[in-house]
Formats: sequence, structure tokens, C-alpha cells
Amino acid sequence: MSNFKQTQGYQIIQNWMQEKGNEPFSFQSQTWERYHNNFSGMVVAPTGFGKTFSVFLAVVIDYLNHPNKYKKGLKLIWISPLRSLAKDLAKAMNDAVEEIGLDWAVEVRNGDTATKDRRRQERLMPDVLLTTPETLHLLFSQKKNARWFKYVTCIAVDEWHELLGSKRGVLTEIAIARIRDLSPKLRIWGISATIGNLEEAKEVLIPYDVKTTMIRAKEKKKIKITSLLPDQVEELSWAGHLGKQMSSKIIPIIYENTTTLIFTNTRNQSELWYQIIIDEEPD
Repeated sequence: MSNFKQTQGYQIIQNWMQEKGNEPFSFQSQTWERYHNNFSGMVVAPTGFGKTFSVFLAVVIDYLNHPNKYKKGLKLIWISPLRSLAKDLAKAMNDAVEEIGLDWAVEVRNGDTATKDRRRQERLMPDVLLTTPETLHLLFSQKKNARWFKYVTCIAVDEWHELLGSKRGVLTEIAIARIRDLSPKLRIWGISATIGNLEEAKEVLIPYDVKTTMIRAKEKKKIKITSLLPDQVEELSWAGHLGKQMSSKIIPIIYENTTTLIFTNTRNQSELWYQIIIDEEPD
């Protein structure tokens, strides 16, 4: 580890984090070091602890240490089951590479990607591509697709616990096998919240004869659950209950916190709640 910490790539990332007033978590440093030593593996940590930067920055550090090893085009494929998070992840990654001083392009490709952007990507793939299992398979169906994948150095599978054991998980496994055939030195990393069968989850993702590791965050996330109840509970409908009158209790909580997640039962209700909040508190 000490030798790794003396590398140029690690020093650049360490200085960048210090300038922002941050220190890497131990599981992040451990991931960077294991990636440096050519491991594939899984990172297990609670949501919101920086799992994304554990794997993403591992690839960045490796690039900074060995720029001549990398070819122009696709270096990292980031597979995520959640299309809605792709833009936020891409923005965080783009901000990081810009601040670090890399000339990398980080882009999203999924069902929402405009046709002109797809055509541009097909001419020259970005350095990092965030996509879904289904969209990756659509890329395989295109002519001469092998040229995009032969220099990929890493595939990261985000939210592996969500994909594992489903048809989308199988699509992911097949995609990795295909890309590994084109790029034999490919490193495979899964990112997961805590699940019961971690070793099995790792073996399903990386069933190959390569060095593997399991990195668990020691840090614990403190969760405080507060129930909000109406002042008077006279009756509740059996179905379709929106709880609109609770907006006056929810809005102060939104102001108290940097980020607030409001869970609803359906997509339609989430849109209705958006309108309720806007109507009551336009700011």
C-alpha cells in the first residue's frame, strides 16, 4: 500500500480531495490499491458513502499512472439498472475529471439518448460510458461493434444486488463475457449494498480465473426514522390515498435537509406530489 500511495496518480487524487476538504474512506483507498494491483472484485458499502468514486477513481488513478497503456476511446463501461441516476452520476464524474485536469469525456447512453448523440458516440465513443444492460446489448447488434470494446479496461456494475438473480442480471453477465472475449485483460468490479450472499454474488459476477477481492466499508450509516402523522386520523380510504394534507409537515423537513427523498406508491403519485409541493411552496 505504501508504494501505491507514492504513485503520481494517487498523489493527484489525494491532493484534489484535500483541496475540497475531503479524505478518502478506507474502503475507497483499499479499492484503488487493489485495482492498481490488477484485482477484480466487489465493493460493499451503505448508500451515499461514495461507492461510485471508489471504482471510478481507481480507473482514473490507473490512467494517471500508466497513460501510455490506454488507447483513445472507451476505457470504462458503467452499467447501472437505474436509468434515472445516470445523468447525476455522469455529472459527478465529469466535474471530477474537469477539476483533476483530465480531458476525458463521460457520457450516458440509454433509451433517452438523442439520435444525434448516438451517431456521434458511434463515430468516437467517450472515455466513460454509463449505460443499462439492455442498451449495451443493443450496441452489440450494430455492425463492427467490436472496435468499441477491444480497449475497455474496466466494467463496473452498479447496484449489483438489484440485478443479481434477474433477467437483467443475466444480460449483464453475458455482456461482460462478450467484452472480456474482446478485451482479455478486462477488470470487473461490482458495487453493492449489503446483501446476505456476498461471496456468491461476487462469484456470479466474476466466474473467471482472475484475482478477486471483496472490500467492505467499515463505516456505518446512522439512520433516524421519524414517522409523520396527521393531527387527526378520522378515516383512511382503502385505495388511492395521497395524503395531500401532510404537505405542510413535509415541506419544513425539505428545508431542514440538504437532500430529501420522498417515497410514494406509484410514478403517477410522484408527479402529483411534485405539483403539490410546487403549489404550496414555489421556492
